[in-house]
Amino acid sequence: MIIVIKLSNTQDKCDLNSPFICYKRLYKSTAMLSEFLKDYFPIILFLLISFLLSFGFIIVNFLFSPKNPDPEKLSAYECGFEPFNDSRMEFDVRFYLVAILFIIFDLEIAFLFPWAISLGSIGLLGFISMMIFLFILTVGFIYEWKKGALDWE
Repeated sequence: MIIVIKLSNTQDKCDLNSPFICYKRLYKSTAMLSEFLKDYFPIILFLLISFLLSFGFIIVNFLFSPKNPDPEKLSAYECGFEPFNDSRMEFDVRFYLVAILFIIFDLEIAFLFPWAISLGSIGLLGFISMMIFLFILTVGFIYEWKKGALDWE
């Protein structure tokens, strides 16, 4: 509860140099703050509880877990057998390229679905901008294909 004491006779003006409280400005900011808290209190409470629980579990784990290091725990697990070789072997760069191309075209689909749903309301400008976007992606795909980035041999 905020108690506001009005010490001046001017109700409409607030003097910035005056030591007295401008009650209209204080009331407006308090009302805005209470509306903000009313709207976002569940989200703030959820975030606070989740952070407290997360850090609480981490602290409890560090305090009560047994600490007995063993080199066997650091080795790679292969279905109960001894590992045949080092788990850090070379990985072909073409797999990374295919993964990046997949992400690019997956994002294209993620842009196409909302565009298709709102096609009737966005008009000609939205249609032309999406056609430019698709043209750029098609040119990029043809460039990758011609450069041989999709060939496995």
